[in-house]
Amino acid sequence: MKILLLTFYYPPDLCAGSFRAGALVKALQEVGGRALQIEVRTTMPNRYQSLLTVTPEFEEFGGLSIRRVPLPSHRSGMYDQARAFLSFAKAVLRETRGKKWDVVVATSSRLMTAALGAQVAKRGGSPLYLDVRDLFTDTMSDLLEGQVLRILLPGFRQVERRVLKSAARINIVSPGFLDYVRAIVPEHEYRLFTNGIDEEFLQTEFAERGGELRRGLPVESHGDRCSRSLPLVLYAGNVGEGQGLHKVLPGAASSLQGKVRFRVIGDGGRRIELEKALLGAGVSNVELLSPIPRSQLYRHYEEADVLFLHLNDHPAFLKVLPSKLFEYGAIRKRILAGLSGYPADFIRKEITGAEVFEPCDAMGMTQALERLLAAKVTVDRAAFCAKYSRKKIMREMAQDILELGTR
Repeated sequence: MKILLLTFYYPPDLCAGSFRAGALVKALQEVGGRALQIEVRTTMPNRYQSLLTVTPEFEEFGGLSIRRVPLPSHRSGMYDQARAFLSFAKAVLRETRGKKWDVVVATSSRLMTAALGAQVAKRGGSPLYLDVRDLFTDTMSDLLEGQVLRILLPGFRQVERRVLKSAARINIVSPGFLDYVRAIVPEHEYRLFTNGIDEEFLQTEFAERGGELRRGLPVESHGDRCSRSLPLVLYAGNVGEGQGLHKVLPGAASSLQGKVRFRVIGDGGRRIELEKALLGAGVSNVELLSPIPRSQLYRHYEEADVLFLHLNDHPAFLKVLPSKLFEYGAIRKRILAGLSGYPADFIRKEITGAEVFEPCDAMGMTQALERLLAAKVTVDRAAFCAKYSRKKIMREMAQDILELGTR
């Protein structure tokens, strides 16, 4: 059987889409065996300009071949991203001309990657397996509020409708997406293979602080760094509009100076806004670090007392299920989450040792963190880790893809 996987991000890139695509390929190889041929079409690592990895454009490992498309230099702006995607799409359309696969798989948080998969599948007469990781037009409707580019939304919605209708099978990563997608294509049968916890997190022992958190001892100033005797709250991930850290962290950090220290590891389109907001708030208890390889995050997770997650207050984010929740959930540390809607309900139901507050509410964040630090709890997430093992979820998804290919 021959399978084509289209994904804008793939290891060693650092993002949720890359981790998911890499895990899916591994599961397909394990389930499909030696007779399976997998072709991956992706890009050269480009998620963070501050952390670019030298990687071969082409690699081949037995029945797996990976071809990466070099992209023009870009940041996180909409124009830059559109230009980068066009480079990717042109290369993929050129390289796949005249070819046919038993299944074309497109994993996409970006609508146009899904549209590209639909075009390649249609041209080769192959069934399309669509992995929907985000509701692009729903999110863009919020992000483009009041902007001239909002005139593009009707066109995006038409593309979205055509892509969903063309898919032979659709997977959604969040149950919160179901009503939205079902309203567009009610006749489809949907799958729900969520994100999950990678094996390296399940196999790594992170120290559990439980009721022995550091308790805000007197501050010993060291330049811009506050005393290491204070509890450490860690955020590791993208620093963009979707995360909205610039709206909540400066106010909360200001209220908690001398009590808590924060560390942010990441980069993104709102990093500069965050730096300006922190400077304007006059805080000295926030440390900003550039992105680092995933393996190097372990020592930061080990040092942290609380893991922090936040999404902006856009209505589209009421439906999502952040992949970071699974990574954080596997670590026996307390979790502070600025979320609402479905993801907030998911935490309350599935993850122990967590406090939730309304997005962009700095006072709510301060109060939730104080409650979290004051509580004496033992964080037990054994059931969560067993239920959401990425390996188990991806094996089930791989079987579903292979079953489609045998039709």
